[in-house]
Amino acid sequence: MPEPPNGILLIDKPAGMTSHDVVALVRHALHGVRTGHAGTLDPFATGLLLVLVGRATKSQQTLMALRKHYETVAQLGATSSTGDTEGEIAQTGQLPPDPPALPTGEVRQRPPIYSAVKIGGERAYRRARRGERMEMPERIVTVHRFVQQWRARDEEHPGLQRAGYEIECGSGTYVRSLIADLGDAYCLALRRTAIGPFQVADAVTPPARGARWDQPPLIALDEALAMLSHGPRG
Repeated sequence: MPEPPNGILLIDKPAGMTSHDVVALVRHALHGVRTGHAGTLDPFATGLLLVLVGRATKSQQTLMALRKHYETVAQLGATSSTGDTEGEIAQTGQLPPDPPALPTGEVRQRPPIYSAVKIGGERAYRRARRGERMEMPERIVTVHRFVQQWRARDEEHPGLQRAGYEIECGSGTYVRSLIADLGDAYCLALRRTAIGPFQVADAVTPPARGARWDQPPLIALDEALAMLSHGPRG
């Protein structure tokens, strides 16, 4: 009897899917093999999700601790109740300074209520969508790099601007909170491009609903752990 698959899948998560949705599709495609992931992406976000298969699930904590790299486009001069395009938008016309103060090092932040943080055993965004009020606990996160790449007038909304940022941060950091803390800003797009040595350029799309993977594009666990010391392949 062949050994069940073990290793790490690099998945490029599309917008609109939860990380749980992706894991469920992979689990079905691999005939029910134990499956998990190493770092949630909110439904709004796209990009790299590490899906752990078989024995690789035992390395979840090690992989979750890796640095994450994000690229985001922000709307400046407006706010959102969710920190992204899915919330209630209010145009203020108040623009953050250019260049803005971009914090690095240890940063105190409060996750948005529309986030995957669990409050009382349930995802905060589910409680928020029911109209519940809750106080999100503050946390200390580490931001290694926060750079404004460009900034320009928003041709669709006179008086507003858009800007692109690159952020490298530790586990548990909410990019939407970093952007909102700039003042009158929210995320138009958010994409995770790397986790440690793993790159979204090497990722595949999730399997289609009902599809089966007899030869999944796995990175063997030993190879993946070796990459943590030696960097990406090639």
